[in-house]
Amino acid sequence: MARDDLSLRGLELFQLAAAAGSLQAVARETGLSVSTVSHHLKTLEAQLGVSLLDHGRRPMVLTPAGGVFLKHVDEALRLIRRARAEASAGNITEATHLRIGMIEDFDSDIGPELAVFLSEAMPKCDFLHRTDHSHMLLEMLRNRALDIGVAMRPADAVLEAQEYPLLRDPFVVALPAQSEVTPEDCLAGRAGMPFLRYTQNQIMGRQIEAQLRRMKRVLPTRFEIENNQTIMAMVAAGAGWCVTTPMLYARAKRFHGRVRLHEFPGKSFARNISVFATQDCSESVVRMVDVKLRALLALHAIQPVHEAMPWLADGFRLLEGE
Repeated sequence: MARDDLSLRGLELFQLAAAAGSLQAVARETGLSVSTVSHHLKTLEAQLGVSLLDHGRRPMVLTPAGGVFLKHVDEALRLIRRARAEASAGNITEATHLRIGMIEDFDSDIGPELAVFLSEAMPKCDFLHRTDHSHMLLEMLRNRALDIGVAMRPADAVLEAQEYPLLRDPFVVALPAQSEVTPEDCLAGRAGMPFLRYTQNQIMGRQIEAQLRRMKRVLPTRFEIENNQTIMAMVAAGAGWCVTTPMLYARAKRFHGRVRLHEFPGKSFARNISVFATQDCSESVVRMVDVKLRALLALHAIQPVHEAMPWLADGFRLLEGE
């Protein structure tokens, strides 16, 4: 069999098998039968004349030749996918497929308006839209289950993705509007009300805890909450205080009259939100999403917050050209 007859499908299945370590896992992901996956991999090995995978190990591991081959396959498939994406989206109105995920922070105004805009700009496109936490969206990008993800940038991760910095969202202290307690009282444990924590499975929750440790502040854990609306409702009811961000406050419009934001004491810190895209995603599509998100953020979050709280004008902002 000629060595120039390598099939694209075989190369893609080899890449998946190298990552998953099992034919069954590849079959589940692709919807193919195990025998079909096995046939493609054995054909590829026969064409090359070398063993690429040690099929006797569980999980399967790459042979030395397979490890060398995979490096070139990864790069080749990345270029092919990028070319395919650019070709299909060279004229954006002709684009046919887009999988996009966004953090829940954008699900009230920004996410829905972006979806409407994309449906009009890409009339022939089939969309998959996911809403989830940042760490889950980044994992889906790593696994190529998404093309574009809008998520908080983790401080300690190396991301194999295109990144377009979008928003600086500083941390602030949220207190009941009528409370006379100060942020300094809260951090010193003198608030007279519990600290409402964001759960530690969220990147943001971990970032807040890391800052408190740096300040040597130990606050009792009574409430650890995943949902932002629940935290804001409890602050509005006087049931506690929290460390949050202007973006999350902007999303909780129904509680604005009963929640007041205060500058975080001491050194400021912030979360950065970015648009991430797989290396093979069409740059023209990513840029279109980025530009529209900036306009929507300015309209629905940044301008209203700046008008209500001018002291946030420098900290809560779009990340232009960073």
